[in-house]
Amino acid sequence: MVRETTAASKAFDVGLAVLLGAIALSCILPLWYTLMVSLSEKSAAAAGIVRMWPVGLNIASYQQIMGDGKFFQSFWVSIQRVVLAASLSFIVTVLMAYPLSKSTRELRFRNILMWVLVFTLLFNGGLIPLYQTVKAYGLIDSIWVLVLAGGVPIFNVILVVNFFRNLPKELEEAALVDGAGPWYTLFGLFVPLSVPVLATITLFSIVGHWNEFFHGLVFMTSPDNYPLQTYIRQMVVQIDTSTIGNDPEQLKRLGEISNQTLNAAKIFIAMLPILVVYPFLQRFFIHGITLGSVKE
Repeated sequence: MVRETTAASKAFDVGLAVLLGAIALSCILPLWYTLMVSLSEKSAAAAGIVRMWPVGLNIASYQQIMGDGKFFQSFWVSIQRVVLAASLSFIVTVLMAYPLSKSTRELRFRNILMWVLVFTLLFNGGLIPLYQTVKAYGLIDSIWVLVLAGGVPIFNVILVVNFFRNLPKELEEAALVDGAGPWYTLFGLFVPLSVPVLATITLFSIVGHWNEFFHGLVFMTSPDNYPLQTYIRQMVVQIDTSTIGNDPEQLKRLGEISNQTLNAAKIFIAMLPILVVYPFLQRFFIHGITLGSVKE
């Protein structure tokens, strides 16, 4: 009986490993295929014959990107957006979550406030009221519209509220006995103990703002202010012959690229910052989600 249980357990582990491997492969293959297309010849990419390896190694698309000022301008806009939005979101989330983690005895209208937050999580006023509000504040075509629109992530607030409520009450009581005020208790006790969930919501914020393109499309009137994802969505290969002249090197490079290879190269470069940041925050991810999602 013990042997049968052990064999079944091993079979389950193998099956689970195969399943998780297949899921991981399904996530990696699109990234790999995009890279291979960006490194392939123009004709091979157009014919759709690129598979697991590049067909005719060609780095002309990456050379072209190095001279694309608008691409790097949009890249810089996205970096500013992520830094400002992630910082603001972090501060607002922590300051909202701390009082909302208290009981109704300590914060009288706590339950009402939580229901208001949940309502706004499920329903919103729509795009037209949002646009009118942004326009009234004079934020159209400004970096701040990308930062402030959606600057209060309700889902993240709920995660942090639940995490704070799971921290031992005795720690806060001991801090109060020692003379600590609310600000010191929050930033000297709660925040250091909440690194997993705070790293998780920071990751959510970074990925969300880096990948979001719709606000840039709606609120930006100048292409120079587009964030990276909006620029990529709008881009096509436009060859300005007036800037090329008779430079044989430029003419040769332009003959080696197409919309497909250039777009693949830009998309792959756009993914790199998230691929670099994610491994440093991933170890906190599961722990933060697990503890922050426990029902009150």
